[in-house]
Amino acid sequence: MGRFSLASVPAYSGKPYAIINKNVPFFTKADRVSRSYEKYSQLDNLGRCGAAMANVGRDIMPTTKRGKIGQVKPSGWHLAKYDCVDGKYLYNRCHLIGYQLTAENANPCNLITGTRYLNVQGMLPFENMVADYVKETGKHVLYRVTPVFKGNNLVAHGVLMEAMSTEDGGRSVLFNVYCYNVQPQISINYKTGASTYTGGTTVAKKTKHKSYSSSSSSKSMAVNIYVLNNSTHKFHRPGCSSAARISSRNREEYTGSRSSLISDGYSPCKKCNP
Repeated sequence: MGRFSLASVPAYSGKPYAIINKNVPFFTKADRVSRSYEKYSQLDNLGRCGAAMANVGRDIMPTTKRGKIGQVKPSGWHLAKYDCVDGKYLYNRCHLIGYQLTAENANPCNLITGTRYLNVQGMLPFENMVADYVKETGKHVLYRVTPVFKGNNLVAHGVLMEAMSTEDGGRSVLFNVYCYNVQPQISINYKTGASTYTGGTTVAKKTKHKSYSSSSSSKSMAVNIYVLNNSTHKFHRPGCSSAARISSRNREEYTGSRSSLISDGYSPCKKCNP
């Protein structure tokens, strides 16, 4: 991996991810190949995952439903429940490379202890973007997810997610983001995985998160992260190469439904088709 440092990541401020290296991934020319593949780092001496990488293609996507993964206990795993967390459970067994991309199920080298917030608000929208592009075009996306640990901590502080559409050199899909392994209202001890409630009396609101779909109805109802251009009134997927070129003055990040944006006068980017 290239020149990434956790010290360069801004402190969490309410958004589930931060853009790294101007949204350009750290891939090398040697990483870009035409065939599909997947590879996973071996666990280290603390039982922690390393980087997982794939050139995602239709031929390695799943053809059956995902199986059980409860037997896997990632480093720092605790069973903790809080009323303020959607679904109650603080931690998920987070796939570094999602099952929908490479059909990798209960692989200990691909599962980390991640918060519900990391899994659903942080990682899932980017994973869905990759899955939809591959399914719709039959082309490949070079994809790498790296858990980022401090020292000997057992729980990752976050994950670095990188992607580039392979055949066109990133013109269709391109992103480099750091997703925070945090949970609002909860304090996490990253050394052990222990946690403490710190928030108010807010009760979690359940949100149904759907994959991007070619159907206009499911697109309209899904709650996802978009990047707005307040000059052109276009909206983009976070990994869209056009979104990376929006000036900070005109750029805005938005979490909500597609239909709400269209009602407010925004139109979807024709390149990334959000």
